Amino acid sequence: MHVEIDNDSGFCFGVVRAINEAEGALQSGSIASLGDIVHNRIEVQRLEALGLQTISHEDIPTIAGRRMLIRAHGEPPRTYALAKEYGIEVIDATCPVVAALQRKVKEAYRKMQALGGTVVILGKRGHAEVVGLTGQVEEHAVVVESEDDLQVIDFSRPIYFLSQTTQSIEKFNYLAEIMRNKVVHEDLLTIDDTICRRVSSREEHLREFSRQHDVVIFVCGRKSSNGKVLYNICRQENERSYNIEEASELQKKWFEGVESVGICGATSTPKWLMESIAEAILSIN
Repeated sequence: MHVEIDNDSGFCFGVVRAINEAEGALQSGSIASLGDIVHNRIEVQRLEALGLQTISHEDIPTIAGRRMLIRAHGEPPRTYALAKEYGIEVIDATCPVVAALQRKVKEAYRKMQALGGTVVILGKRGHAEVVGLTGQVEEHAVVVESEDDLQVIDFSRPIYFLSQTTQSIEKFNYLAEIMRNKVVHEDLLTIDDTICRRVSSREEHLREFSRQHDVVIFVCGRKSSNGKVLYNICRQENERSYNIEEASELQKKWFEGVESVGICGATSTPKWLMESIAEAILSIN
């Protein structure tokens, strides 16, 4: 049986940068990460063994005077203000793509405020990146996840449409087209595709990768939004695609009579984890 690991899967640039920042800071003592540094339990456990502490926003007062890492997803301004209040040194590992989008959201809001319009963001409500984006404008933005959510928008007034960086291009374009058909005049709608191409380019690649193998093992943490999107793409192309978080979830029956297995993952999946799963698959047979 041939087992292939997808070379294009694994950490994106933003996650690599955040983990490098954390590992560098840990060399001089423990630090606290505000939320999981990456949506992968196995990688978080590895970093916690090196001294990383994962905290919630409610825990911020308890680390007064210490160091706190802002992960790649970014944070709203109020988080930085709270850190300053408690004398916390911030290690800012916000992904540059996300940071640029935060600035765009603020500029879009400034424009819409002057015109009596609305900023609309395609994203998952409650996701760390989206919380950081809406926080830039004190929650004065509408977050949409599906076509049904468009019902709350006034299409007679100006609209500025953007997206969370890891959303599906297909969904963004679909909703954008619906909005074009709803506005009373095309000049009222500004469409700004802010999806990260380093992430979105993986979609078509994974379609091809999934078609090349009898079985696909998609590795990602349960909390990964990007993982859910990419795994569904694998399933669309190959019904024998299975989503796991670690090697212990592998089932021998998946590989009976199989000649080719492809292993791939989300932007939050470490390459070392995919390699360990490849070894576990080979040992099953």
